[in-house]
Amino acid sequence: MTARRSLELVCPAGTPAGLRAAVDAGAHAVYCGFRDETNARNFPGLNFDRAEMREGIAYAHARGARVLVALNTFMRVGAIETWTRAVDDAVAAGADALILADIGLIAYARDAHPRQRLHLSVQAAAATPEAIAFYRDRFGIARVVLPRVLTLDEIARLTAAAAPCETEVFVFGGMCVMAEGRCLLSSYATGKSPNQNGVCSPPSHVAYREENGALTATLGGFTIEQFGRGEPAGYPTLCKGRFAANGATSHLFEDPVSLNALELLPRLAEIGVSGLKIEGRQRGRAYVAAVVRAFRGALDALAQGRAPDAGALRALTEGQADTTGAYRKAWR
Repeated sequence: MTARRSLELVCPAGTPAGLRAAVDAGAHAVYCGFRDETNARNFPGLNFDRAEMREGIAYAHARGARVLVALNTFMRVGAIETWTRAVDDAVAAGADALILADIGLIAYARDAHPRQRLHLSVQAAAATPEAIAFYRDRFGIARVVLPRVLTLDEIARLTAAAAPCETEVFVFGGMCVMAEGRCLLSSYATGKSPNQNGVCSPPSHVAYREENGALTATLGGFTIEQFGRGEPAGYPTLCKGRFAANGATSHLFEDPVSLNALELLPRLAEIGVSGLKIEGRQRGRAYVAAVVRAFRGALDALAQGRAPDAGALRALTEGQADTTGAYRKAWR
């Protein structure tokens, strides 16, 4: 394990252009994946082929940034080599760390590349001292990405208990707290899920149609959401759909709102968290650059003893609404 680094800003890179945008905007590290089912953002037009990964890592390293390669889906029977080959190729490309979830793949990576730094993906949903200690002591996991269902006090206790393993938390972007890190909900409508195929609500299963002056969004033939005339239309996912239940129509699982923990940065620094993760590999370069600049500016302000501007990112949130989510659990 390497020495801990205080508040490393870990930023999304869905494409080579996105990687360059994040690095140029001030990311300490970027995370990205190969263009296949080994990573949980396996969408057309996203991700890296092998040559692009090598070039992206070289670009980041030349500017002092690290690259973390996400191989964070679960291996499929009969196709194990797809994942083990991805581990080998990421190591050969010079990845600073691999983000893994499948325990079998973690074991392979540790045995085949004993000097490679390994991070535990949020997909593994390790949220107890015992779970983290198992991965740390058995496989030498250097950092664990914590689920977004924990309070700040719980994160503090886990960070203390995990040492010398580092902790990383999400600070901006989608909430994705459907059985955090293990979402299978999409597969009920489409047969595919982020966990094994790397896709949630695949575009091939999404359709929109006009009905009685409203726009209806469907997923796998199921009505997920209806939007009135002039109302912003979101992308249909089961977790953020509106459904009729108990005589009312509402967002039953998750509201279309973004996590924004910028105002909590001082507390996260005090807790001893090492990584601050921004979600958004499906977002464009301009969005990534704007969010990274805002968070880098907030971290620089914090280092100078100034308070970060908590409202600086509201215009980039989903539905222009944000929340600190479970970190504060204000609904209790």
